[in-house]
Amino acid sequence: MLTTDAPTREQLVRRASELLPVLRKNAAWSEENRRIHDESIEALADAGIFKMRVPARYGGYESDTRTLVDVAAELGQADGSTSWVASVYTIPTWMTCQFPDAVQDEVFSTPDVRVCGTLSPTAMAAPVDGGVVVNGKWAFISGALHSHWQEVVAILVPPAGEPYPIMALVPLSDLQIVDDWHTSGLKGTGSVSTVAADVFIPAERVLPLPAVLQGQSASTLNAGSPIYRAPLLPVASASSVGTVLGLARAAREAFFQRLPERKITYTGYASQAEAPLTHLQVAEAAMKIDEAEFHAHRLATLVDTKGAEGAPWTLEERARARADMGAVCRLGKEAVDIYALASGGSSVYSNQPIQRIARDVQAVNLHALMHPNTNAELYGRILCGQEPDTLYL
Repeated sequence: MLTTDAPTREQLVRRASELLPVLRKNAAWSEENRRIHDESIEALADAGIFKMRVPARYGGYESDTRTLVDVAAELGQADGSTSWVASVYTIPTWMTCQFPDAVQDEVFSTPDVRVCGTLSPTAMAAPVDGGVVVNGKWAFISGALHSHWQEVVAILVPPAGEPYPIMALVPLSDLQIVDDWHTSGLKGTGSVSTVAADVFIPAERVLPLPAVLQGQSASTLNAGSPIYRAPLLPVASASSVGTVLGLARAAREAFFQRLPERKITYTGYASQAEAPLTHLQVAEAAMKIDEAEFHAHRLATLVDTKGAEGAPWTLEERARARADMGAVCRLGKEAVDIYALASGGSSVYSNQPIQRIARDVQAVNLHALMHPNTNAELYGRILCGQEPDTLYL
């Protein structure tokens, strides 16, 4: 078995920082072509970004959650779409590590393997000898165009008993890709739809989704690793928020780069930097970024600490994990909106990064799992002693 000395968080963040010039150079191309540039994918692979959730026995780093947040935040300062795809890959990669070890041997035999995925059960599965046959379509599959495998979710209808959701692994070559990613934000992610038409999946590559949601793994060799023994939703929540931090920081950078040369048109201010309104705006935005960082790091610390301790999760902790994710999204977007509004009419030109940043952070906030209102309501529901109305907790 291959092992490697994993880089530290600081080393991985530094590697991510070194990628910013190439990611910035390719950002406009990615947006225009609705997919991450191949050069950016290769740069991420060379920096080891795709190894962060891969087990050490395959040469992976088994990085903790805080590292995922900080790396994605760094990447997000260059391009939200690239950061989003890199972050999304870490979630299905972690989910792959819940499967039997022989399945992992197959998936991780590909160097720098990329696994895309979904949590939406928008397909149906029928039991057959040796496995299941799946039919259906999944939307919003970020990074599918550069993936080797997809983690899919479907509703299995057994011969007896109630239907239930399953999670399975499928080679991308077994699926059809529908090029339908025509959007206003995160355009470069290539989050196309995929379709299964009578796709057979062997039983060893199928797990009951409720078990995974509760932190029950089918892997023997990963049982001792802290990062693989957490429930799925807190892991997914913590893995997603770094991009928002990066976008907010990118908006701040874009605003202050233009500030010295700007005035406020149709006013007496020859310098925008001298206006009290500007002082209030940038102070408020800076505080919102600080608050977003607090929630992102509190979430990551909770996931990492619970994993290290092997401690059970309470219902309130699970709900708070989603609430922290929603808070990061809300605060990050509010900060970006302040900088965008303060950037004036000239910022609408497509060569100004602030307009892309604003559209990207809006798209993140609309994501069903990340929507601030949905997550706040769920947290409040649990705080009021009500039962959760979702499995995704």
